Amino acid sequence: MKSDLDALMQSRGLDALLIFGNAAHNPPMYYLTGGGHINHAIALKKIHETPLLLHNDMERGEAEKTGLRLQPYSRWPQKELLAAAGSPDKVAAARLVRLLRENGLENSRVGLYGQVELGDLWHTLTEVRRQLPGLEWVGEPERNSVFAQAMETKDSEEVERIRRMGQITTQVVRRVADFLTSRPLGEGETLLREDGQPLTIGDVHARIRLWLAELGGEPAAGFIFSIGQDAGLPHSTGNPHDRLRLGQTIVFDLYPCETGGGYFYDFTRTWSLGYATPEAQALYDQVKAVYDEVVAALQPDTPFPHYQRLVCDRFHTLGHPTPLHDQGPQEGYVHSLGHGLGLHVHERPFSGHRLDDSHRLRPGVVFTVEPGLYYPSRGMGFRIEDTYWVRPDGQIEKLADYPYDFVLPLDKGTQP
Repeated sequence: MKSDLDALMQSRGLDALLIFGNAAHNPPMYYLTGGGHINHAIALKKIHETPLLLHNDMERGEAEKTGLRLQPYSRWPQKELLAAAGSPDKVAAARLVRLLRENGLENSRVGLYGQVELGDLWHTLTEVRRQLPGLEWVGEPERNSVFAQAMETKDSEEVERIRRMGQITTQVVRRVADFLTSRPLGEGETLLREDGQPLTIGDVHARIRLWLAELGGEPAAGFIFSIGQDAGLPHSTGNPHDRLRLGQTIVFDLYPCETGGGYFYDFTRTWSLGYATPEAQALYDQVKAVYDEVVAALQPDTPFPHYQRLVCDRFHTLGHPTPLHDQGPQEGYVHSLGHGLGLHVHERPFSGHRLDDSHRLRPGVVFTVEPGLYYPSRGMGFRIEDTYWVRPDGQIEKLADYPYDFVLPLDKGTQP
């Protein structure tokens, strides 16, 4: 949580954190500011102090909403900075040097975070380091940074925002299911659009984007709605030209965030329209049985990789390749069980079987459970995914409910 930042900074010997970029779609900046229309900003967090936000004057109203200490860029006039810098391409460095000196950080260890143009930032940081030789820039691996560690556990407000995104997500999934099952049926068991043309994956993608926008969600990281062979490729978003046909597996993985780049939700269902082949039904039943076993076994403060090993063992017993038992499998069970969820769609804790036990389901963690089987050579794939929260009392709660029906029957009267 945010309250952990100072302790994490102290444990890593960091005197301050510098975060660069916009608030939207920039998790470290969003985490400190709460989002909003804040562009090309700099946030400075000294240990044991409230963060300071440097912002454009035109965005002072948005900056005030953050509750942070504020400092407009105009505090140091551009003409003055240009005189000190000697050239326009060193103005940003001159501003940053003044910021660090005013805050007593000329001889400090400062962590760097955010999302900006790398070349431009590198140019600025190099010049600052030339002028302040006692300064040490510190870069951290994203998945183990102070922000990653702090974000791993959520407070009640964060969880409620994720829960709301779960409600939006499942509403969109329900609309898609209702839309598909109400389509008329044409030749070759193909679903039809209102104009009588074959319904395509691209048509469904367009409706998903529209319905998300209407309800307050944003597909910032994309989404997956794929059929047949593409459903057997875990991250295939789906070929927009593929037609929707009966009896083929559809993987629908929807992971939107709040509009403006906030908290994510993550959810997957697998469908077969009209009917399922016996082979597809058998494989789906295996995935659902493994999913149910994992959910029943979940316990707070357990290492997340423990459950990945459990899933690999179960699928291996059923005759499927797994990452634990095979080298880089391309079919069968090919990924890890789940991941943390928040301002990133993938964040700590992770479940890979080679990870250490620091990746735990401790209270406050929001995480996904998503076993699957993938056989593109057979033209099918399967995944079931829900998002869970380890509550402060140790209970593990699913944040959004939705049925697990594999076969979606078409409405009566849709047949030609």
